[in-house]
Amino acid sequence: MKDTTRSLIEIHIAVVLFGLSGLFARYVGQPAVIIALGRVFFASISMYLLFRYSGTRIGLRSKSDYLTLALAGLMLAVHWTTFFLSIQVSTVAIGVLTFSTFPLFITFLEPLLFGERIKTADVLCACVMFTGVMIIVPEFHISNNITMGIIWGMTCSLTYAALSLINRKFVKKYSGRVIAFYEQGTATLVLLPAFFIYRPVFTVTSIFLLVLLGVLFTAAAHSMFINGMKSVRAQTAGMIASLESVYGIAAAAVFLGEIPSFNEFAGGVLILSAALYSTMKASKAAE
Repeated sequence: MKDTTRSLIEIHIAVVLFGLSGLFARYVGQPAVIIALGRVFFASISMYLLFRYSGTRIGLRSKSDYLTLALAGLMLAVHWTTFFLSIQVSTVAIGVLTFSTFPLFITFLEPLLFGERIKTADVLCACVMFTGVMIIVPEFHISNNITMGIIWGMTCSLTYAALSLINRKFVKKYSGRVIAFYEQGTATLVLLPAFFIYRPVFTVTSIFLLVLLGVLFTAAAHSMFINGMKSVRAQTAGMIASLESVYGIAAAAVFLGEIPSFNEFAGGVLILSAALYSTMKASKAAE
């Protein structure tokens, strides 16, 4: 098998796993914060064991790097908690579609943090995404579950945008796996108090699902995606990654019977189209 073919398979499998992770919000049977805790705990443990086995050095170069990645870990904790919360109060489609709007926030945060000019095309892309969200919103009232799902989903999107900008700074200094390990480890510490507050009662099934979520759907998927990037153009990888929401919505329709409404479908088309365009443009510029 050619390296390119193997890499494409790895990326597709990783994106499918990312897309299916939203289903755990329904299957685990625990509060969103506990699911997020289980995800980062088992992911960080499995990555640590991998580093020990491979002899990879994971030390950082300065105290400021530790502090910044700790902040990124805080963002990750909020990101995954609000992602699962969005799905639990609404639907998988709402959760994955609102998460896909993170380029909207990057459009305006990136120039502030990196001193870059705001491009007209990026603003138009952000407007298309915002229009898609407005189409999905059934009514502007927090008593509506879909509206609350969108609010939590947009919070998830905002924190992911902030996380992405922090990662942009560090990918030039450290590998993606090392960055992910510190972020997930910090997120575990941030979310750990929730374990003592909620005092969750686990079944064998729920523990198995959390291990599966952390090890296969997070750590392994992340590793496969990074490995796949070695022989595949960034633009191609970005286009495949844009299918994450499609896989998530399709899986929810098959396994949960959640069929998107017309408004969700129409808004989703706008959001995903803008996200795909943004990814392709950014990847092309990088190359």
